[in-house]
Amino acid sequence: MNKLNHDSPLRTLMETFPMEGRLEWIGLRPGRRAPLLAMNHVEVLADYGLVGDHKAQRAGGKRQVTLIQREHLATVAQLLRREAIDPALLRRNLVVSGLNLLALRNERFRIGDVLFEGTGPCEPCSRMEEVLGAGGYNAMRGHGGITARVLSGGVIAVGDTLRYEVA
Repeated sequence: MNKLNHDSPLRTLMETFPMEGRLEWIGLRPGRRAPLLAMNHVEVLADYGLVGDHKAQRAGGKRQVTLIQREHLATVAQLLRREAIDPALLRRNLVVSGLNLLALRNERFRIGDVLFEGTGPCEPCSRMEEVLGAGGYNAMRGHGGITARVLSGGVIAVGDTLRYEVA
């Protein structure tokens, strides 16, 4: 959580978003290196992650859920001279739109009724070169999204609202 004084002008700017976001896609990784499964909805467990995702087998950690911005999928596709990128290739759990994900680093936010806390950037790995082809790693740099932990669970579904949670 950001430690800025709640009355500071910078804090006010950081808490102001032009609009709410939207959950566009959900993907579960049932096992390491296994193909992602696209879902319409998923149960989310506090301190674990998405039920059915291999990362949710142990409590704790800062990388319980990974998120990427839909707007960045188009950028990555352009950098690779493709029409589009299948989100399942990028190995992120959630694709969201309409809100700058990097602004949610170290902040709390909700998707539907589930409360998350952004924990850091989700940097690309060498697998991006493998699944996207030559230059895939560099195309993803700066566009990999964020990681988050789950503070309170529930069910999320494609179409749910993503909104900043004022502390």
